[in-house]
Amino acid sequence: MAPRYDFGVYHWRRRFRSIAAALLAAVLGVAVRRRTDDPRVRLAAGGAAIGAVVHAVRVLRRLLSPPPWALERAKYDALANRLPLADADRVLDVGCGTGRSLVGLAPHVPPDADAIGLDVFDDRVVLGNGPALARRNADRAGLAATPIVGDAAALPLADDSIPVVTACRVLHDLEAAAADRTLRETRRVCRPDGALGVLELPLTPDGVARDPESYWADRVTAAGFRIESFDRLERDGREPYIAIVATPRTETDG
Repeated sequence: MAPRYDFGVYHWRRRFRSIAAALLAAVLGVAVRRRTDDPRVRLAAGGAAIGAVVHAVRVLRRLLSPPPWALERAKYDALANRLPLADADRVLDVGCGTGRSLVGLAPHVPPDADAIGLDVFDDRVVLGNGPALARRNADRAGLAATPIVGDAAALPLADDSIPVVTACRVLHDLEAAAADRTLRETRRVCRPDGALGVLELPLTPDGVARDPESYWADRVTAAGFRIESFDRLERDGREPYIAIVATPRTETDG
């Protein structure tokens, strides 16, 4: 039997409030409709109730997208297959959250490797977000991970200490300056012969660019990396993910 994961619910506070408000509006609409004989008022109240329920259903669908138990493994496999994970004795996943990316990368990480998951673990954004949940999800995937509470823009790790660093679907959630600092920090901790793997949605911080593909390629390069591969990972009916693998640029690279 496949393991069951709990990756939490994204933006749960705002969406729960929106669903509650919509349901309240629906109840009020039904109550008004029942208490009046005016056909125009009944029609308006019924329409308002139906609209509120439709809105609640839409928000609920967004609340469960992606489902908290599901993993789109293909995108993690695509990224991991381009990273030198087989020989890595340490792996750092920046912005691991509840452990979705750790679980996605788990089949590709050597069993004796030291896997580190770093996050601020803010449960105001993701319901249940915390080190214990990240560790539990990784363990269910067969990966012994060590979660660390920390700031991605100021990594609590030594220079040139990590052979493989990953940042999966996290950079676009940061402000542009913080995303740049995070990428520079990954360059600082990445070994000279190591690699960085970036998996991103077709989004940029604060909507600063209309072309996410060029934007992220430029940001990775500006942080001191040389891009080794750039892939568009297609999704059914949606814009593709962006997968970048890069290696530290050295002085001899010019």
